[in-house]
Amino acid sequence: MAASPTIRRRQLSAILRRMRKDAGLSLDETAKRLEWSRAKLGHIETGERKKPSVVEVKALLREYSVEEGHEHYDAVLALVRQAQQRGWWTRYDDILTGSYVELEAEATSIANYEAFGVPGLLQTPGYARIVQRARLWRDPDDIQRAVDARMRRQQILTAEDAPDVWAVIEEHALQRLAGAPEVMREQIDHLVKLADSSSRITIQVLPTSAGVHAGATGPFVIIDFPDPASPVVYLETFTDGLYLERPDEISVYRKLWDHVRSSALDEERTIPYLKQMLSR
Repeated sequence: MAASPTIRRRQLSAILRRMRKDAGLSLDETAKRLEWSRAKLGHIETGERKKPSVVEVKALLREYSVEEGHEHYDAVLALVRQAQQRGWWTRYDDILTGSYVELEAEATSIANYEAFGVPGLLQTPGYARIVQRARLWRDPDDIQRAVDARMRRQQILTAEDAPDVWAVIEEHALQRLAGAPEVMREQIDHLVKLADSSSRITIQVLPTSAGVHAGATGPFVIIDFPDPASPVVYLETFTDGLYLERPDEISVYRKLWDHVRSSALDEERTIPYLKQMLSR
């Protein structure tokens, strides 16, 4: 699976930031030497500037004494060019907002706590269709395109370099489907099969009987990537989401994840629990 342009930009940003520090230069010094604004260089180093050009990056490499022939020179410029490519999700720009799908496509691991629904990577087409209708979508074509995009996302689960996916799902998120029993049965059966068939997918159910727990503040996703890209915490909103990247924020959510997992049924008890829900 080819890396997404977004993750390539993140890797490029991390490498350029590290090269500047290895050269003993501050952000202000480098910007002054190149007659750039501090904001422009800052945006390149944080990945906020979506498409730094080859010319701009070559200028940075010169300042960092990384000349043509250096062991990292060609690799960095290759990252620049790859970061400008377009991923499959651009065909669904009107359906998929923000950068989440791009980040998900290059994850090495995904930890997902869901309080109100089933994680997108684990949804059946029937469930995905219900979700889109709940989001007040009415046009059948738009709904189908949204379902198609969601199913396309799930191809990462069977890729050669598939990420490790760990999901904790609230029991009442599944019980919400009681009004659509066929969809409920299909979705729960799908979760059982995924958990049984893949060593890279772990599913835990957090029973309603657990009461108030650490996840009461709401759902979140922790996404890890290949080095040198740093992890991201994603908090979904109706229109897109919030992306947290500071080390202290990541640390807080990793602790929260540990508490949520400990409140849920472990994997061995989750599968029988889901099968009991099917029998009921």
